[in-house]
Amino acid sequence: VQVVESGGGLVQPGGSLRLACLISPATLESYTISWFRQAPGKEREGVSCIRPRVNSKWYTNSVRGRFTISRDNAKRTVYLQMDSLKPEDTAVYYCAVEPRGLILSTWSRESEYTYWGQGTPVTVSS
Repeated sequence: VQVVESGGGLVQPGGSLRLACLISPATLESYTISWFRQAPGKEREGVSCIRPRVNSKWYTNSVRGRFTISRDNAKRTVYLQMDSLKPEDTAVYYCAVEPRGLILSTWSRESEYTYWGQGTPVTVSS
């Protein structure tokens, strides 16, 4: 499985970006797909997760209401729409894919994921 992120960049506070995670070859229905981020000097943290098979979406508290995760099965792509961005959202964002169905208590653990992308940087600054 190959995982490729795109869509990062520089944006002003309050702005928006949409990240994309292309997964191949894959049938998104059976996977757990998550976005993680790592800010300079900090540990990697789980941002959001989608499990299409059970129609579940989860978010870390700091992004809930501002970020939206979605998927396009035909394009084998998972998106992270990021609105109302803040300077503290600055980080390298990674897409992680796991063939197993993870649950609410495990989706944010890095060790649960088998496949990772190379990351795409997001900088929120004026």
